[in-house]
Amino acid sequence: MRGGNRHLPYLYLAPALILYAGFLLYPLLRSAQFSLFSWDGLGASTFVGAANYVDLVQDPQLRAAFGHALVLIFFFAVLPLGIGLMLAAVLNRAKVRGLGLFRTVVFLPQVIAMVVVAVAWRQIYAPDGALNSALRAVGLDALTRTWLGDYTWTLPAVGLVGTWVQTGLVTVLMLAGMGRIPSEQFEAARLDGAGAVREFFEITLPSVRGEIAVALTLTIVAALKTFDLVYVTTGGGPGNSTTVPAYEVFQRAFREGAVGSAAAVGITLTVLIFGLNLVVNRIAERGER
Repeated sequence: MRGGNRHLPYLYLAPALILYAGFLLYPLLRSAQFSLFSWDGLGASTFVGAANYVDLVQDPQLRAAFGHALVLIFFFAVLPLGIGLMLAAVLNRAKVRGLGLFRTVVFLPQVIAMVVVAVAWRQIYAPDGALNSALRAVGLDALTRTWLGDYTWTLPAVGLVGTWVQTGLVTVLMLAGMGRIPSEQFEAARLDGAGAVREFFEITLPSVRGEIAVALTLTIVAALKTFDLVYVTTGGGPGNSTTVPAYEVFQRAFREGAVGSAAAVGITLTVLIFGLNLVVNRIAERGER
């Protein structure tokens, strides 16, 4: 009986492992295989080894796409983390009424389909859209521009949409973490004469290190896998100023018939996401020791 009981956990996990392997590991391994071939998705394929990966390094358009993705990490992860931490700290310290309603409202962008978000913000950024109209209304006509057609401002404009979407998620995570901090710690700090800034850096920030790691993991993944936002708002333009790796995968696989190259981009993106999140979690683990 004991020997049979020992194997029961594996029996319970088997269905989940089979689904995981069938829907994630197998497609990933097949993509890695495709990345070693030159294939248009229909006809015969030719083994090219690492040529697709070499092309990824040498192709300036692909290098630019990965560079744009790293820029988006600032808007999707770093900026929302800073805003979310400050906003959550203020709300937690002030004990604002209706906090549950606020959490629902600020989290709302997360439950709206990104395509809907992209369409809405495309209208806001339009030459006669809400943003330019607001600038004209306050006499700042010189600042108006075609936000999604300007080589300088298009990528930051797309990134700010990501900031708007991700800030709610980060704020809710930080509020949840701060809500677990014993109030006695804040009372003791205040008795010692600590102000709001000292409380934040000595009590609040160390206590939500785990939530920060989770927030960065989720938002970095969102930044690097961005496709629908770019596809709907700019289509990678103007020129190639907003292309990102996920958009390049779509472009090469479905428009150019370069499935092998698309697979190489996808595998490289997967490794990059895994590597960055591994670094984030390692830093968080060291901070908790």
